[in-house]
Amino acid sequence: MNTKNSPSLKKVKKIGIIGAGISGLVTAKTLREYGFEIVVFEKESEIGGVWASSRRYPGLTTQNARDTYAFSDFPMPSHYPEWPEGFQMQEYLSRYAEHFGIASSIMFNSEVRHIQYDTIFGSWMLRVVRNRGKGSETLDIGVDYLVVCNGIFSEPFIPSFRGAEEFIAGGGRICHTTDFHSVAESANRNVVIIGFGKSSCDAASAAGANAQTTTLIAREILWKIPKRFFNVLNMKYILLTRLGEGLFPYINLRGADKFLHTIGKPIAKALLSCVEWAVNQQFHLKQIGLHPGKPLTTIARSTVSLASEGFFHAVRTGKIRTIQSAIRRLGKGELELETGEILPADLIICGTGFKQVVPFFDEYVTKRITDDEGNFRLYRSILPASMPRLAFNGYCSSLFSQLNAEISALWIAEHLLGSIDVPPEAEMLREIDKRLRWMQERTEGKHAKGTNIIPFSMHHIDELLQDLNIKPNPLITLKEWLLPISPKNYKTIAEQLRRRRGTGKSVAEKTSQPMRTYKKSETAV
Repeated sequence: MNTKNSPSLKKVKKIGIIGAGISGLVTAKTLREYGFEIVVFEKESEIGGVWASSRRYPGLTTQNARDTYAFSDFPMPSHYPEWPEGFQMQEYLSRYAEHFGIASSIMFNSEVRHIQYDTIFGSWMLRVVRNRGKGSETLDIGVDYLVVCNGIFSEPFIPSFRGAEEFIAGGGRICHTTDFHSVAESANRNVVIIGFGKSSCDAASAAGANAQTTTLIAREILWKIPKRFFNVLNMKYILLTRLGEGLFPYINLRGADKFLHTIGKPIAKALLSCVEWAVNQQFHLKQIGLHPGKPLTTIARSTVSLASEGFFHAVRTGKIRTIQSAIRRLGKGELELETGEILPADLIICGTGFKQVVPFFDEYVTKRITDDEGNFRLYRSILPASMPRLAFNGYCSSLFSQLNAEISALWIAEHLLGSIDVPPEAEMLREIDKRLRWMQERTEGKHAKGTNIIPFSMHHIDELLQDLNIKPNPLITLKEWLLPISPKNYKTIAEQLRRRRGTGKSVAEKTSQPMRTYKKSETAV
């Protein structure tokens, strides 16, 4: 066992968690169940991460159906739609924190500005700036262990445009999709959206309702998956199954996966071709000039997304114009494309992704968790091999982000107890190198700085369960090959681990509130 990265329960008492989104909340809940003292630092004024009101844009919904996106032990309200809206996700996460009694452990309006590791005592000192009304205070808080849960969508990225100053001086506005909060902002304006990801197409659909003109500009056209194939078959029956994952070759091929990419390769190819044909027919991609021109397998990278409601219809009817190009320069009330075409523009909305950064770490730590390209070097997408007393959760772009975060939190907790046989540092580094090379090859470099596991969410969970020495029920696994994966199937894992440790009810179970059934008219606390 690698004792360098396996501090015992006696040595680690107080744990700091950065971020109160999905991964931060489930990490806090889980570590508290294990008896650790926790403190969560959240720079916003509310729970939610990407679902917080300060970051929601019009039309934001989940990419997963409701029953596949809940925590295993906390179902979503039954009155939520099949694809919950952004504000409903924030409500759900608030209720989760209330139910498990972790809200009181969250320091809101508290931004972690600097973190320093004490190599002698093996502890972390966090410099935290906490906003209080009109003023702020600076706090220095020490913890024994640190879990970074600020997410891979924490810092919006806006490109630098030549002529941006002239454009803004002329009354124009440039913003990220996370800063586009109301369709009123686009009313009677010439709106240009940059990018072809889900947020870009969502913003285009919302803006197109009342803008004077709506134009979406993208360098590359990507595949979009309909929520319902031909408005009938829910996409979860196609892609949110183990068979759906199995159609894409994983780094390690075993069992049915190996069959699908050896002897059974024609089967996998035929199934993918059927999906590709259905998407093209449903959205009339070739007719409107939005066929990606690449096989569907290219969705196996950080850009996989659902089709935005009404987007392709708006393109067909002319409400939204799409151009495959890039911006050469901006000017007063206009922009010029690389093609030479000049477009009127008052509002530019950038769906240009996020930076995967941890600005609060100093150079000493940063060099030990990333490479020269800025890729995060994390074993199991959790543990930096060369930095003790530090873990990450939520640093894997997943189709089941909440379930990946939940199992990862259990992995971290068991690791803290020394219950996981973590390989020696050299072996972990070799495994990390192998994984990064594979990511680079399969995603054409679009692997979100080493954090992308799409569409291999369940493969990642299986690896974590293997480390935890938990054997899934084979009947459930078989069922998951044909039917959508339900988080409820994994509800008993925490209990199994608790029984193994010989403990009774968890701390959280003793103090949590009885689960309530929320009515449609109720709002989050």
